[in-house]
Amino acid sequence: MELSELEKNIGYTFKNKNLLKKALTHSSYSHENKVESYERLEYLGDSILEFISSKYLYTHYKKLAEGEMTKIRADSVCEDNLYSVALRHNFNEFLYLGKSEKTSKSPRKAILADTVEAVIAAIYLDSNLENAERFIIDNIKDEIEYASQNVGKKDYKTVLQEKLQAEGKVTIKYNIINEKGPDHNKEFTAEVLINDKRTQIGVGRSKKLAEMEAARKTLEMLNIKEQ
Repeated sequence: MELSELEKNIGYTFKNKNLLKKALTHSSYSHENKVESYERLEYLGDSILEFISSKYLYTHYKKLAEGEMTKIRADSVCEDNLYSVALRHNFNEFLYLGKSEKTSKSPRKAILADTVEAVIAAIYLDSNLENAERFIIDNIKDEIEYASQNVGKKDYKTVLQEKLQAEGKVTIKYNIINEKGPDHNKEFTAEVLINDKRTQIGVGRSKKLAEMEAARKTLEMLNIKEQ
C-alpha cells in the first residue's frame, strides 16, 4: 500500500517521505538492505511522548499528585496502548520487515509499539513539536482519561475475566452500543457479553470507562467479590 494511505490515517502529510519510511523500517529490513532502521527515531519519540503526556497531565489534571500523574502516564503510554494506536492506523500494513520477521503471521506487538514512537519523532523532525503533540494527544487522551478515573482503583475487566475463567472456559466480549454528545463531551454505552449473552451495560466518558462500568456492574450482579 502507498504511504499516502498511512498519512491519511494519522492525519499528517510528510514533506520528507523518507522520514516516514525510516520510522517504519525494522532492524531486520535495515540489515538486509543496508538502510537505517527506526531505532534512533524511536529513542527520540519515546522522550517526546513522555514530555507531551506529562505536560498534558500537568495542564488538564490539576488535582493529581506527582505519584498519581506518574502512574497514569505509565499506564497511558504502555506498550499495549501504543500497540493499539498502531493497529488503529493500520501500521502493520506499511512496515518494512526483513525475512526473519515476515515468517510470523503478524508483526510483533513490540515492533508496532516502537513504530508509534518512531512516527512521533518523524513528525517532529519533519515539522514541529505542535504537530507531534497533536498526534500524541489525539491518540492517547482517552487512555489518559481512563487511567485518571481509575488510578488507585481495581481493573474490573481484569477481575471479571480472572474470576470467571478460573471456573472454566468463558468468553467475555465488550461492544460499544451507543455514543452521543459533541466530541469534547462524548458519552459511550458499552455492553458486556458472557458466552454471547448480554449481562450488563455501562456508561462512561470514554469507551474504556464504559466497558469498565459494565464489568463492575456484572461483578455486582453475580455477587463476585473483587478480592
